Amino acid sequence: MFHLAHISDIHLSPLPGITYRELASKRITGYINWRRNRQAVMTSGALDAVIADMKAQAPDHIAITGDLVNLALDLEVKAARLWLETLGNPADVSLVPGNHDAYVPGALDNACRIWEPWMRGDGVDNAGHRVEFPYMRVRQDVALIGVSSARATAPFMASGDFGRGQGKRLARMLDEAAGRGLFRVVMIHHPPVRGAAPAHKRLYGIGRFQKIIARHGAGLILHGHTHLATRYEIDGPSGQVPVICVPSASQGFGERRPAARFNLFAIGKREDGTWACRWTERGVVGPNKEIETIAERALDVGH
Repeated sequence: MFHLAHISDIHLSPLPGITYRELASKRITGYINWRRNRQAVMTSGALDAVIADMKAQAPDHIAITGDLVNLALDLEVKAARLWLETLGNPADVSLVPGNHDAYVPGALDNACRIWEPWMRGDGVDNAGHRVEFPYMRVRQDVALIGVSSARATAPFMASGDFGRGQGKRLARMLDEAAGRGLFRVVMIHHPPVRGAAPAHKRLYGIGRFQKIIARHGAGLILHGHTHLATRYEIDGPSGQVPVICVPSASQGFGERRPAARFNLFAIGKREDGTWACRWTERGVVGPNKEIETIAERALDVGH
């Protein structure tokens, strides 16, 4: 049995010192949003509680679906690398970037360079160059495929993109993993489902992504971005494929969105050779950051 933990939308805090020059961009709107809306609820200590409980469950691997930082400041990105080092060995943690990690032009290249060990495909040597997405890692009998939907956008926009180049590479990786008899997990930041996010936060290329899954298949799709606990399904070649979002790992208790949470998936093969997956949600349930199991259920993974 392979145990995979999923966290997302870390939004590490507090913000480091920021200069007027750095604010002379889209960052000014993000900075105002942080001060008005996020500062109070993303600095509550919920993240520390969630990470401690997640580590206590001893997962075999951790998947992170983006938004480690807030404004993609250089100091934020460097601090996030230090945080990743405390989370786990790069071989045991797989990361894809989110829109906040690509907040302004050039930020995504910087983040991918600094966080590269956690986004390195098996047998790949990026040699200091930008990571090419998707990347694939195989751990036991599970293939983890990391897709990037992150891109810099205009102020008041938080949309993502899934283009043709990634689509072709994703299809090849899904086929390769299937040929090796692996359970396939796809990680992406933006929800690849129509209506799952407002128009200004949507993923462009949803139709392309869904056609690839319908043709080539997958076992499980993990995403973040909305800070909600949602489950959708999209068509696969032999059944429905679950699409699951986890709330922000740093959200405080008692706010409009669900408090900090992580998901844990137990993946294994039945005696008849089909795949089984058990999904457990654990997270903050009270003002003192108590962590409990919120729900536990079997997933029908139409692989």
